[in-house]
Amino acid sequence: MTEKIQHTLIVPSDIAGMRLDQAVAKLLPEYSRTQIQEWIKSGEITLDSHPAKARVIVYGGETMTLHAALKPQPVYAAQPIHLDIIYEDDALLVINKPAGMVVHPAAGNRENTLLNALLHHAKELQNLPRAGILHRLDKETTGLLVIAKTPSALMNLSKQLKARTLSRIYQAIVQGVMTSGGKVDEPIARHPIQRKRMAVIETGKNAVTHYRVIERYRSHTRIKVQLETGRTHQIRVHMAHIHYPLLGDPTYGGRLQLPKAATPELVALLRQFKRQALHASELGLTHPVTQQLMTFTAPLPQDMVELIEVLKDDAKKNT
Repeated sequence: MTEKIQHTLIVPSDIAGMRLDQAVAKLLPEYSRTQIQEWIKSGEITLDSHPAKARVIVYGGETMTLHAALKPQPVYAAQPIHLDIIYEDDALLVINKPAGMVVHPAAGNRENTLLNALLHHAKELQNLPRAGILHRLDKETTGLLVIAKTPSALMNLSKQLKARTLSRIYQAIVQGVMTSGGKVDEPIARHPIQRKRMAVIETGKNAVTHYRVIERYRSHTRIKVQLETGRTHQIRVHMAHIHYPLLGDPTYGGRLQLPKAATPELVALLRQFKRQALHASELGLTHPVTQQLMTFTAPLPQDMVELIEVLKDDAKKNT
C-alpha cells in the first residue's frame, strides 16, 4: 500500500530569503533534498496553492502544502544469512562484511546479499531505501558498514557521509615498495570503453584518497587508507593509478609480481590470493540520536593476516 503524505505549513519569517527547496528541507527535515526536489518538480509541493520552482524565494507568510505519496520500495526476500554484528541499537547497525558477499541485489545477484540478510535480521528495514544501507563495499572487500534503522537516522547519517564527517579507514596490501605516504587527488568516472571498470578521467567526479605506510616488505607494502570521498572502486583505482595496485585485485591489479628468491610458501599464497587485499578496518560517526562520537574497529580477516605473516617471514629470510 502506498503511503500518503500531507503537510500544510505557514512559511515562518525567520527563513525568509531562502529558496523554496531549502525552505522545505528546513521545515520538513525528515525528507531528503532529492525527494523534496522531485516533489517540487512534479507539482506535489505548492506555494499559496500554486506550483512553484525550486529556486523561487520565499518571503514568509506563504502557505506551503505537500500532498504526495512515498514510492514503494522494491521488495526483496529476507534470508537467514549470518551477520557479524559489531554494534546495534534502535537507530543503527554496524556489521563486519565478509569477502564474497554482495551488498545490494542487482542483475544476476538477487539473493544471498547483505540486504537480504538485513531484512531477515530486522524486518522494519524493508521500509527504508536500500534497507538503510549507507555506503557499499565491493563484493570481495571485507570490513565495516553502517546501516540506518529509521528514516531520521538514515537522513542524519547520509548528511554525515555527504559532509565527509563519517570517517572510513581501510588497510590494504599493495604491490611495490612505497617510500612514504601521500594523497591521490584525481577525478574518477566510468571507463569509456570497459564499462565495468572505473578510471581516472579528467571529467570525472572529484575523488581524494589519503594513504600512509604501515609496514614494508620486499616487494609489497601494507598501508592505511582514509577516504575523503566515496567513488566506486576509489581505492583500487587510485592505487593502480600511482602504480601501486592492490595485491590480488582481478580488475586493476595487473600482472602478479613475485619477489626474487621468494619462499615457496609465499609464491603459493600470492598465486592463490584472488581478491583485492582490502579491509575496511575503522569507522567513525556521530550517533544520530545521542550525538555521541563513536568509533568502531574490525580486525583484519584471516586471509590477510596469513598473507602478512608470510610476507614478514619472506623478508626475514632474504635480508
